[in-house]
Amino acid sequence: MDVLFNSIDVRDLLSSHDLDDSSPLAAPDLRLLIDRLQVRSLDIKSKVHNYIVSHNDDFSALFSRCSDAVINSEQLSYQVSNLVNLLSSDRQPIDVKIKETVEQVRRKRIETKEKKETLDLVKVVLKLSQELSVVENDLKVGKVVEAAKALTDLKVALRIRDNVEDRSGEREPMVFGLLRKKWTDCFEEIQEVLVKFVENAVRFDQQSNAVYVKNTMAMNDIQAVELNTVLKAMHVVGILDYGLAKVADLMTRYVIAPAVQSGPHSFSVEERTLDSGCMAEVVLRITPPSDPQVENLDAETIYSGINVVIQFIFNFICFKNSSWMRYFGRLTWPRMSELIISNFLSKIVPNDASKLADFQTIRQLTFEFESSLKEIMFISSGKDERLSNFADNVEVHFATRKKVEILATARDLLLHSDFNLPKDYSRNNAEFKNGGTVDLLFSSERCVISEAASQLIELVHQTLKDVCLSSATVALEFYHAARDALLLYEAVIPVKYQSDFPTSMKGAVFIDLGIRYKLMAEEILQRQIQLVKHNLMEAVDGADGFQNTHQPKRYESAKFSIDQVAFILEKVRIIWEPLLLPLTYKGSMCTVVEALQRLIHMLLESLSALLESLVAMNQTTKPQDASSGSIDDLIPSLNMLDLPLKSITASWESGELAKCGYTSSEVRDFIKAIFTDSQLRKECLWRIENIKF
Repeated sequence: MDVLFNSIDVRDLLSSHDLDDSSPLAAPDLRLLIDRLQVRSLDIKSKVHNYIVSHNDDFSALFSRCSDAVINSEQLSYQVSNLVNLLSSDRQPIDVKIKETVEQVRRKRIETKEKKETLDLVKVVLKLSQELSVVENDLKVGKVVEAAKALTDLKVALRIRDNVEDRSGEREPMVFGLLRKKWTDCFEEIQEVLVKFVENAVRFDQQSNAVYVKNTMAMNDIQAVELNTVLKAMHVVGILDYGLAKVADLMTRYVIAPAVQSGPHSFSVEERTLDSGCMAEVVLRITPPSDPQVENLDAETIYSGINVVIQFIFNFICFKNSSWMRYFGRLTWPRMSELIISNFLSKIVPNDASKLADFQTIRQLTFEFESSLKEIMFISSGKDERLSNFADNVEVHFATRKKVEILATARDLLLHSDFNLPKDYSRNNAEFKNGGTVDLLFSSERCVISEAASQLIELVHQTLKDVCLSSATVALEFYHAARDALLLYEAVIPVKYQSDFPTSMKGAVFIDLGIRYKLMAEEILQRQIQLVKHNLMEAVDGADGFQNTHQPKRYESAKFSIDQVAFILEKVRIIWEPLLLPLTYKGSMCTVVEALQRLIHMLLESLSALLESLVAMNQTTKPQDASSGSIDDLIPSLNMLDLPLKSITASWESGELAKCGYTSSEVRDFIKAIFTDSQLRKECLWRIENIKF
């Protein structure tokens, strides 16, 4: 069929191809052209006929499809015409009928879905009810572990929460409330059964001083249930702490407390087995001392006895289960540690400071005792180390006891004394009246005080002497005791004798001692400040003027000197800050820092010759207009002393310090000497170290 789509060029049909388009054709040429066109036409017809014959099936199918399309279009036209007639009819429109049908179908689907959901809900409720019944049956036949596991799973399925208020406002089928109530009844029943099992298994006999633990027990219709199985069920259902609470209370009351309060007891463990070889019962026998004396308590004996009890609990009640032992320890350890501290450790705290060193043996035994408890998870590290913390702070307890004794003595002295002056003293005595010798005008003054006041001052003086011989912790408590004794004097005496004062002195307060002791305190503080200044001067002098620090030995010497200065200032801060009043502390520290600044300026003055040579060299190497006449410009470290840590780091990162001749190690050493160790200092040192110029 390609010949049909190709154009025919008349020139190709003529005998000559060089004819002019404007010249007419001759008669022979026209006849030739007509003949050739006829031949070409016949050829085209033949080819078309052959093509149609060869594709007869295709054309037949095409015509058939066209016929079907015409028929379908006529049918569609007919249907559309009918639909238009229905829509335009006077009766109920078809769209209303369609809407009603669709709505009816939707309702049927919703009803079907609801019935299906209701059926599923009934199946779930039936399944949960059956599982609760299984729990009850398992509990009756002694399958307490299986019952506990099923009850735990049902708790999740029924969405039972410990806090009832969490379900307030939720709407749910009433049947779930009934199922939850049934679950609660099952839970209370299994809890009651398990607790009774434990109570029957662990029995305390006060008459024979023994603890009996049965390995297998029976109750009601439940036969041969092991204690280990009961504890497993308690752990699964989450009531292990509740189930062991009574056992822990009785163990503390009848076993631990007597062993600590009434002297060291001896403990022995007996195992009773059946003919089959299985252990039936374990007995912990307690033998009290024949002559209990708290004063003769021995730490090793007490700790070893308590260890026997704890190991008995670990082996035969908790069955070497560390998790269960942790529960038991939480229930027992607070009371047990309090009993040991109040009835034993607090009573053997030395009364004399010279005997504090002997307490180290008790401290070591206490540490070993708690370590043995940690191994079996009876206690945990850190917050449960109550005995070790008490033993470590024995100095504090000793000082607190002595402080109470000092204040009690001072109080009794002030309340039970009349503060009368000595009988042989009288300002207007007989010697004055009889013309005897009198005190000269410029003679030294005499101070006569009562015997009680003298004893009080002697008590304070002795306490302050003990301050000088004690450690920092004990000395601080003694100092507070001496101060409080004087405050007692100041508070008691005016109140006790205010009725005897003249009317103009009713509001008088004894402040003379306060002034005198304030002067003494200021004198002591000044001596301390002078001592700190002297130590700072020695530390700075140890650097030998901070010269030739480029040499390793001189550099280490200068670095050590700076570290010494920082250490002295930090030590002074630690000692002064908790002791002095804020204003006094601030003034004293300012005095020390000013002295240190004067030492630094003196050091700079000693380096003036070197600085002048640096100025001369700087002026020769730089233009006149770029020269600097300030020492601060030549020594950037003076400005660095006033910069925060972040600013120094930024100066290094910008290259400012590197231009001044500082190296990375010098800047890092400077920061280490000036600023205390912190996370910010570590970060800044890391940034400086990683930037190279």
